[in-house]
Amino acid sequence: MIAATSSACSKRRIDGVLLLDKPRGLSSNAALQRAKRLYRAQKAGHTGTLDPLATGLLPICFGEATKFAQVLLDADKTYVAMLRLGATTSTGDAEGEVIATRPVTASRQELEAILQRFVGCIAQVP
Repeated sequence: MIAATSSACSKRRIDGVLLLDKPRGLSSNAALQRAKRLYRAQKAGHTGTLDPLATGLLPICFGEATKFAQVLLDADKTYVAMLRLGATTSTGDAEGEVIATRPVTASRQELEAILQRFVGCIAQVP
């Protein structure tokens, strides 16, 4: 049996922000836990949950920087989405099997007009 020294396994104080490009398929909490373990950080938190299917910037705050997390949570954010119209999946998201399709009868202009409803300040409900 190999015994690890306490200093190799111990948590350490680290202060700062890691700007993580979260990959698809990883939850925000799993990304946080991996970073916390990698840096052996005593204290860490992320600045808002990204859906596991989403990719993008996930700031992870360590130590004293966790006090700054609320500023990042309150900051303006931009989202870019890709979607497939006319398809229904078994799970209601992009990972499910397509179980039904139907033709999309809306014109490009009609779709662009609808999409304008999603531009600007929108209050996100958790």
